[in-house]
This record gives sequence, structure tokens and C-alpha cells, in this order.
Amino acid sequence: MFERLRQMLASSGEDARAPRQRSFEERQIAAAALLVEAASMDSEFGAAERAKISELLQSRFGLGADEAGALLAEAERTAAESVQWQGFTQAIKDGFAPAERVLVIEMLWEVAYADGQLHDYEANLLRRITGLLYVSDRESGEARKRVLARLGLPG
Repeated sequence: MFERLRQMLASSGEDARAPRQRSFEERQIAAAALLVEAASMDSEFGAAERAKISELLQSRFGLGADEAGALLAEAERTAAESVQWQGFTQAIKDGFAPAERVLVIEMLWEVAYADGQLHDYEANLLRRITGLLYVSDRESGEARKRVLARLGLPG
């Protein structure tokens, strides 16, 4: 199943502009792959970030620990093989409602702050993905503030 989803996300398709229905699994792997990208932006994808991603996948997608682990492993492989985010962001934009896309941005902020600090590359990634998902800067900023409050970090 994951192999088919990875191929669908990695390929650009005949017409990348044509919207199409995305399966829930395809949307999950796209979101998880973006979380892996965010965690990898500071060149350190450590245990704290892996644990945060697993926690987010379990809580936001209703997965068990084993399912979240398998999804995370597949997301790592998919992200490593992908040369662009278009497949991931397109799957999320097409498959999630606007409020759900804001939650994906909030998940990305949580991963970016998993080590207690925001690195420039992570902030840049979040700005770009926010635009690609058609989430406003205001909504992204509010999501960031919710994450900072939840983590007890200064804003």
C-alpha cells in the first residue's frame, strides 16, 4: 500500500494542475513526509523530532504506535526519494479542508519547535508551505502561537 502511495506522490502526473480525489492514506503520507522535511531542515533529525512526529501522527490521525511508526518510516523513504514538495502539498491542498490544512501547519510548527528552537531553514520552509497550502499568514501565525503556548516557549 505505501509503495503505491509513494509512487503516486513522487510522480508529477500527466497534468499536475488537475485536481483529483486523494485517499486518506495518501493524505496521511503527504502530511507525514512534510513533517519529516520540517524535522530535517536543521540537518538534525533526532529522537525528539521523531517522537514528536509519531505523537502527532497518532493524535491527529488516530493511529496506534505501530501504525504511526510504519507511516513515519514510509514518510522518511518518500521524502528522501522526492525532489520536490509539490506532490505532498498538492495532496494536502486537494485532500484536506481549509481548517485541516491549518492543523497540518500547526503540526509542522510543533515539529519545527520539537528541539525547543526555530532554525532559519525551518522558518523558511514553514513560510513556503503555508503559501502552497493556501493557509494565510495570520492563520499560520495563530497556529505558531498555539504551539508555543502548548510547549511553554516564549513567543
